[in-house]
Amino acid sequence: MTDLSTIERTKQDIIEEFAFFDDWIQRYEYIIEMGRNLRDLPDGLKDDAHLVPGCQSRVWLHAWRRDGHVHFAADSDATIVRGLIALLLRVYSDRTPREIIDTSAEFFEILELGSHLSGSRANGLQAMVRRIHSYAGVCLDDGASLDMPAEMAAQ
Repeated sequence: MTDLSTIERTKQDIIEEFAFFDDWIQRYEYIIEMGRNLRDLPDGLKDDAHLVPGCQSRVWLHAWRRDGHVHFAADSDATIVRGLIALLLRVYSDRTPREIIDTSAEFFEILELGSHLSGSRANGLQAMVRRIHSYAGVCLDDGASLDMPAEMAAQ
């Protein structure tokens, strides 16, 4: 199985998980639970250089490359956003740069998140995807260096 089909399988798994719920309150609760289970970023990594512009809440996103794959760690000061981050990391983290760039976030439309999130939250979701794709673009250059933050390696 190729990695891209693995990404597609991950997206399909998420779609099936959301289809299990009868209404949006249950889906929101599920997103919030995913956010609660997201690993916290150490405080030292919550810096202005890693804030994602365009998000209503504060979102910090770190990326590093290891063994040809891009890995992400992120956090937010809003619980619902932490859940959205958890969804994004399931799809995009630990993938090659090309796989990340070639994978759009259209599955969020299938989940109808855009129509159930506030306008500013939906815009923030798109801003996070743009930042993820931007990091992947940097990693397409074999000479580019993105190292794991020391604080993450220590955990």
